[in-house]
Amino acid sequence: MTMTHSETKSARISGTRLGYRFNIVGMVGLSIILFWALVAIFAPLIIPYPVGEIVDLDYFGPMSRDFWLGSDYLGRDMLSRILMGARYTVGISLAAVTIACFSGVVLGMIAAVAGGWLDTILSRLLDALNSIPSKLFGLVVVAAVGSSIPVLILTLSVVYIPGAYRFARALAVNINAMDFITVARIRGESTLYLIRSEILPNIIGPVLADLGIRFVFIVLLLSGLSFLGLGVQPPYADWGALVRENIGALPFGAPAVIFPSFAIASLTISVNLLIDNLPQKIRDRSE
Repeated sequence: MTMTHSETKSARISGTRLGYRFNIVGMVGLSIILFWALVAIFAPLIIPYPVGEIVDLDYFGPMSRDFWLGSDYLGRDMLSRILMGARYTVGISLAAVTIACFSGVVLGMIAAVAGGWLDTILSRLLDALNSIPSKLFGLVVVAAVGSSIPVLILTLSVVYIPGAYRFARALAVNINAMDFITVARIRGESTLYLIRSEILPNIIGPVLADLGIRFVFIVLLLSGLSFLGLGVQPPYADWGALVRENIGALPFGAPAVIFPSFAIASLTISVNLLIDNLPQKIRDRSE
């Protein structure tokens, strides 16, 4: 089966200069992710109004030339609050998923290579932690300790360390049983060398995909905690808190409650689209 000229041209366009070939769906997902990342970085420079300033005489105001996404329950500009909310939703989630995946992957590879009692103890402890429902764990910790950004980051990361550990350990166990690992052991290579140079490069593709999935879970858990009033606290607000603040606008169909929900959906769906359409070069590293 041969490709037509237009199909060939489309395939070439879908590739990047770095040699990674995305299809159009993956490009759309990546573009939305980069958009929200840039918004999170430059939000203070691009917001049209101060986030805490009451600028509209009407509450739950409609979209207009002055207020592109309407106003909230106090008359504050929703566009400014959503743009600033991206800093907390994206920033907290990214920090938490980085800690969770880094810790889980390192512990998983150590357990797979070392084996024995260390593997057993780590697996049983993290299995016990994994048996606690994530939302219940988050509610108990935040309600007991208090809600702050460091507490939220640590709580969210601890919730998802066991899953990252089990995933990385399962991959590392399979790699650890291969012949080239046996040869490296015979050469007298250290455990650190085996983990860094032999195992990690062969599991990096699935690990990156798992990181993206856990990022989505953390965004949803953070938004859920904020919706319940246990997440980001005033005067700051992430997207989940914006939905909670303006839930009274739902019967009126006001944009104040609709657009924060769209922001959460756009970020999580775009991450899933990117994961499902990762470039073949990244997939090949796990084959």
